[in-house]
Amino acid sequence: MHERWLAGIGAGMAAGALWGLVFLAPQLLRDFTPLQLSASRYLAYGLVAAAVLAPRWRRATASLGRAEWWALVRLSLLGNLVYYVLVGAAVHWAGGPATALIVGLVPVVVMAAGSRAAGAMRLSALAAPCALCLAGVALIGWQALSREGSGGQGLGLRIAGLLCAFAALLSWSAYSVGNARWLSRRADISGRDWSLLTGVVTGALALLLAPAAFGASAPHAPADWARFWGVAALLAVFASVIGNACWNRASRLLPLTLAGQMIVFETVFALLYGFAWERRWPTSLELAAIACLLVGVVWCASAHLPRRAKA
Repeated sequence: MHERWLAGIGAGMAAGALWGLVFLAPQLLRDFTPLQLSASRYLAYGLVAAAVLAPRWRRATASLGRAEWWALVRLSLLGNLVYYVLVGAAVHWAGGPATALIVGLVPVVVMAAGSRAAGAMRLSALAAPCALCLAGVALIGWQALSREGSGGQGLGLRIAGLLCAFAALLSWSAYSVGNARWLSRRADISGRDWSLLTGVVTGALALLLAPAAFGASAPHAPADWARFWGVAALLAVFASVIGNACWNRASRLLPLTLAGQMIVFETVFALLYGFAWERRWPTSLELAAIACLLVGVVWCASAHLPRRAKA
């Protein structure tokens, strides 16, 4: 059982490392709208997923009914299209660190939802590591807001950006819980195939967004468009196809209360990539925040081991 958890934690860390890249894209492509970022990334995701799944399409979809297809539509909207439009707007208006801070609360929300499942560890037993994660998020928030508050966007746009970040938090939390439940319900479908099917549905939905995203877009140089589609392709392969497959594996190997904690690595890696982009080392306050987040996750993992081992 311990080996199963270690594999799940490793898959969760890998997913976080790949997902952290999505917070860099809005900064790399500040001249493009959040809707364009979301549509392009998921058009590319859909194409890649369809190409990989094409040889096995009939076998992969033979057991899917209307309920599964509608679930894939809901999950595609919550965890991909709607979520990334909100993240892109939040990064544009409130900044990357503040967005990563708020989305970093996802583990707490998912853990609270998972604690209501049958056989799950009580939320009170996880209060201490949860509080440590919140302390880390609070430290990151203090640092992020103090760095960003002196300039940049006006107050109205900053408030709008923070609201978008909170909406992204709710959207991704709903996706994480719903996705884990469907993976448990349909254990006969591999996590990889479920991820690819989600990509195909997301790509189809992104086609519906394309006219609104690109129909009246501002003019850009050919080199800018090349960079734009290059970033979209990289995110599709690494963050969406590989990252989602890693996350589905973690969701299947770990209880929901523990799987939810793995999302904290997205925040940690997003911050590390942000430091690299800004070409600076993290401050002592930022290092303390990251330490709190990591210790909180390890503490939460260790809290599961004795109880599960005795079962």
